[in-house]
Amino acid sequence: MSFDAYTLIGCGVIAILFLTAVSIRRSPTFGGFAFTVSIFGGVAAALFFPQYFISWNGFKLSTLILPLIQIIMFGMGTTLSVGDFARVLLVPRSVIIGVILHFGIMPTTGYLLTKLFGFQGELAAGIVLVGAMPSGVASNVITYLSGGNVPLSVTITAVSTLMSPFLSPLAVKYFAGQYVPVDAVQMMFEILKMIVVPIIAGLIVNRLFFQRMRWLDRVLPIVSMAAICVILTIITSLSRDKLLSVAFALIAVVILHNSAGYLFGYWSARLAGMVEADARTVAIEVGLQNAGMASGLAINVLHSSDAGLAAALFGPWMNISGSVLASWWRRRPAGGPQGDVSPGE
Repeated sequence: MSFDAYTLIGCGVIAILFLTAVSIRRSPTFGGFAFTVSIFGGVAAALFFPQYFISWNGFKLSTLILPLIQIIMFGMGTTLSVGDFARVLLVPRSVIIGVILHFGIMPTTGYLLTKLFGFQGELAAGIVLVGAMPSGVASNVITYLSGGNVPLSVTITAVSTLMSPFLSPLAVKYFAGQYVPVDAVQMMFEILKMIVVPIIAGLIVNRLFFQRMRWLDRVLPIVSMAAICVILTIITSLSRDKLLSVAFALIAVVILHNSAGYLFGYWSARLAGMVEADARTVAIEVGLQNAGMASGLAINVLHSSDAGLAAALFGPWMNISGSVLASWWRRRPAGGPQGDVSPGE
């Protein structure tokens, strides 16, 4: 690496972002943005020095994406219990509405945005792919900060994730099949391997070793956040030139896609008769996507780093928008049942 002006500027930007992330980590006001700033640091590194995140001594770093996602999903599994799924039996209506809205609104909106902005090929398929993913792993925290119904959030996340091997391939095949070849069966098995198996393993570990492995609760969130940062950095480096050529349009699509999830999710839930706390929960569950999963499928199923660009932008943006929305809602108490799944709905 020669230390010319470009290199110095790049190193300076990256250092500032990571130092900012470390310095605000414990701040009660800005601590929630530390993870997002870290992602921006990784993305900046990929934009300035993409050659260092593509391969090392002939080893393709994209090979790491699948095991990293499996680690993230294992961590999610250790936070779940059988009770999170049993709650579906208590209030099936709320959970079913949340899952239907999620897999109905986001893939459709993604497809319409590709048409509106004129995206084609792998980029368009990537936008649809993000929309076809289950709820994002950060949705439970955002729901808590928003004064929403946390048990309902956990249940919708868990159910949408376990339904994703069947619903996600169908949505991608239907909406993105015109842009790229989509093997729905391969995608189903890839999701099972990437998502469902690690979650079940995490559930088993939680069930058998919870009392003896409490340290996992502290370690796995940090590992998961680091893994997400690495995944998005690799995806960005692989399609850096393409990203720079479509950055503004793709950023606009990501913002509109995420915002539509919040807006349509919230008002659809209210029209369905849900109380305020539950409507907020559904809005967050609809608007937040599993961007890491979309990145993995882009590489392993669609065989395209360009198809992962929407996920690389959606990931950090949804953390920003979710934190802002949570702060706004937190100042406006929901006034309905919170912190429990109400069987009276």
